[in-house]
Amino acid sequence: MNKFYFILISILFMSNSNQVIFDFKSNSDISNWSVLDDVVMGGRSNGNFKINENGYGEFYGNVSLENNGGFSSLRHRFSSIEIKDFKEVVLRVKGGAKKYQFRIKDTLSNQYSFVANFETNGEWQIIKISLSEMYPAFRGRKLEIGNFSSENIAEIAFLIGNKTAENFKLEIDKIYLQ
Repeated sequence: MNKFYFILISILFMSNSNQVIFDFKSNSDISNWSVLDDVVMGGRSNGNFKINENGYGEFYGNVSLENNGGFSSLRHRFSSIEIKDFKEVVLRVKGGAKKYQFRIKDTLSNQYSFVANFETNGEWQIIKISLSEMYPAFRGRKLEIGNFSSENIAEIAFLIGNKTAENFKLEIDKIYLQ
């Protein structure tokens, strides 16, 4: 019997080793999510975001190269969360064979973000991103200030900008730290 309780307590303890950043449901409040496209610099890309009929976040649209454009991004700002006990961000996403970036900011006052690239394959995937391997970038250029090492995050973002005109759709189920 003691072995049973030990296993039960271990399972409960392990389940608390994750911190959810966002878990999409059909009734999720997405008012703190916003799309930012290259139109801020004269481009013509058009990104959109909604909760789809299956209850997932859906970031979709068209990346245009017109007028020196070429990206669309989806951002979520929130009260800073302490992450010192976590090593990676985990994404449960589905997208159609595209390359994306996942980005974080440790403080909203920074103009730069910390970036990790990932690819989708058309199926639901679990993408694990090591926080310490996320590199700093600003306007597409890598900065020489060291990889992510903060104990807080205040913004997460998805970006598509593959230097090609393309339609895209990324479904997002859950984003959490572990």
